[in-house]
Amino acid sequence: MGTTIKVHGTPLSTAFQRAVVCLHEKEVDYELVPVDMRAGAHKQQPFISLNPFGQVPALEHGDLQLFESRAISKYIAEEYAQKGTQLIPTDSKKKAIASVWMEVEAHQFDPVTSKLGWELLFKPMFGLTTDQTVVDEYEAKLVKVLDVYENRLSKSKYLGGDCFTLADLHHLPNLQGLLGTNMKNHIESRPHVKAWVVDITARPAWAKVLAMLKA
Repeated sequence: MGTTIKVHGTPLSTAFQRAVVCLHEKEVDYELVPVDMRAGAHKQQPFISLNPFGQVPALEHGDLQLFESRAISKYIAEEYAQKGTQLIPTDSKKKAIASVWMEVEAHQFDPVTSKLGWELLFKPMFGLTTDQTVVDEYEAKLVKVLDVYENRLSKSKYLGGDCFTLADLHHLPNLQGLLGTNMKNHIESRPHVKAWVVDITARPAWAKVLAMLKA
């Protein structure tokens, strides 16, 4: 497709960041269509016609409309397979392993870190009170997840294998959030997890996403 990709959302959204960092890794130009979430624009037309669940981001590419950040990143990685970073292995076995860790991110890592992010980052931002009981519960869950990661990363440089893939990329937004809280201690106390986090958060594509937050 020769048409420009449009991404609807706001840089404050971790899901938006997940989709956009993929575009930067693939060196694909796109147009940002801001969605004013504070005004509730994500729950109204015209955005609701792009995502009936009223969540950012949404993507338009010609007549294609997508929502869900991981589906968007997978489409971008496949549509632009010959550009930028190769984010999906071509070997079927390596691809399967990367897919396992993409599922782990979505079902094990994201629910825990999203809850911690809400309590420790977003609640204070909105003037709400952090629930320490919830923090304690999900911190214990985070420890268990990171123990699994430490074991995996002692055997391979990245979660999906020896190369950076979507399995790693999908972690970036929530990992960055954790680094801004006392949860970073659990990262820094695990040498293989720490090395992995230092590596992937230093990627130029991610730096471009972080620059959007400061703009």
